[in-house]
Amino acid sequence: MLEVYASLCENWLAMPVIRGNKTNKEKFAGAVDTYTIECMMHDHKALQSGTSHYFGDGFARAFDITFSDKENQLRHPHQTSWGLSTRTIGGLIMTHGDNNGLVLPPRIAPVQVVVLPIAAHKPGVTERAQEVVSRLKAAGLRVKGDFSDNSPGWKFAEWEMKGVPLRIELGPRDIEAGVCLAARRDSGEKVTVPLSELETRVPALLEDVQNGLFEKAKRNLAEHTYTAETVEEVRDIIENRGGGFVKTMWCGDEACELKMKELAGVSSRCIPFEQEHVGRVCPICGKPTDTMIIWGVAY
Repeated sequence: MLEVYASLCENWLAMPVIRGNKTNKEKFAGAVDTYTIECMMHDHKALQSGTSHYFGDGFARAFDITFSDKENQLRHPHQTSWGLSTRTIGGLIMTHGDNNGLVLPPRIAPVQVVVLPIAAHKPGVTERAQEVVSRLKAAGLRVKGDFSDNSPGWKFAEWEMKGVPLRIELGPRDIEAGVCLAARRDSGEKVTVPLSELETRVPALLEDVQNGLFEKAKRNLAEHTYTAETVEEVRDIIENRGGGFVKTMWCGDEACELKMKELAGVSSRCIPFEQEHVGRVCPICGKPTDTMIIWGVAY
């Protein structure tokens, strides 16, 4: 189930994740194991973005849930628990949003493209803009035309705030030249697109926006993930380098986990499935260990 979460976050929401186990302190109460995906927000704080729990037969025994096996003997089933919550929506906003509002990945955006006629009072402009809307809809895209009386600047700000991935502008000069102007929400880059190539160029631009958002979030994760061998290094990273994720070794003792939170102000995020050696001993107690853990400040 965890890979379903990870696929949704990475392939649809453009949010890179770290897969791992929760510590005994952080796992779901009563669970044998809790598996998690951890994401980094644009302010370098952590968000637990999805968990899956293995309960063993503990809850079945507690609630006397039974089934008949093939020998017709009553048994307690082993159970799991999983499901995404609305925190994923918050994670999406905090991963990609900026000072102008939402930034939505094209694959999940309700409106992927907004078409704005410029100087709509000029003959033929509105009609050509409506034609662009119809063509893009026929190509399978989620498109809206803004034919309101608001000024172009108003429309730009409104659709940026709503996070629409691509804005297409079409004015008299564009029509004369046989082109339109496409503005990307992720980077602000403007691209001239021939009207004759709308059905191929616009989907390609949307895919570029999707990939661009993922790569930007991936860089943020990579550039703010550190390694440390002492508690002092962990505290320095959190207090003086803008926060982020910190990898250290860990002996597995809950007392050391609590001590790290007390001294450095971080909680354990997960024990990653992909382990590295970032030292040889636990930074709290000094015991030799082969287990790496990730720390961070979480929402």
